[in-house]
Amino acid sequence: MKQVFIRTKNVKKFVSLMETLKNLPPNIPKLALVYGSHGLGKTKTLIWWATKNDAIYIRANNDMTQNGLLKEIVIELNQRPYHAMQDNLDLIIKQLRFTPKIIIVDEIDYLFSKNAIEILRDIQDNTGTPIVLSGMGNVDTKIARYKHFEDRIYKKLKFEPYNESDIEDILSQITDLTFTSDAIKYLATRTNQFRKIVQTLDQLEKQAETNGFTEITENILKGQICERKSFNSLPKIEKMYA
Repeated sequence: MKQVFIRTKNVKKFVSLMETLKNLPPNIPKLALVYGSHGLGKTKTLIWWATKNDAIYIRANNDMTQNGLLKEIVIELNQRPYHAMQDNLDLIIKQLRFTPKIIIVDEIDYLFSKNAIEILRDIQDNTGTPIVLSGMGNVDTKIARYKHFEDRIYKKLKFEPYNESDIEDILSQITDLTFTSDAIKYLATRTNQFRKIVQTLDQLEKQAETNGFTEITENILKGQICERKSFNSLPKIEKMYA
């Protein structure tokens, strides 16, 4: 399997969003929301883009407070965080005004319980730096409760499930195996998560190497998926002897 970053339709839409966000006039708040179900490549896309563009990438967690979030941003700015929240906020504002950087915050679902998300509005208001928020499929309804925050969001981008065209594009980029049209159509009915496509493909490549074939038909694919489901449905050993 080829180790390449796959530019799916979702990725291309995200790249376009980021270009638009960077070029907005100064008087327009530069906040964006990216959301969607798990397994569609949101996090990989965010990290890939942040790495290529020297942006700040923060992954939120369940215990993150406002000051905890600020400290993570300070560290990403290659500075030493202070104990006091206001000092950290002042440092971030000063640094971003002097050296602008885009901030990407992933897993923002964790930031609502302690209202940690509110501090990002203060950073954006005081620096004008673009901030991208990313969360799960229902995060747009959560953020709607913060009306003064939602009003500042320039655009929302939902990562959509893969269709046949997406899956065909993914397969063409990461494997030398060829898939018949009926195999691609069948795979599209069984999964729309990238990690599951990769798991299936890994087993197919091993099977192809062992048996000396390069084309995957619907029947071969059905056999592989049914075999994996049968294995995964077996009872765990510890449960058998509990």
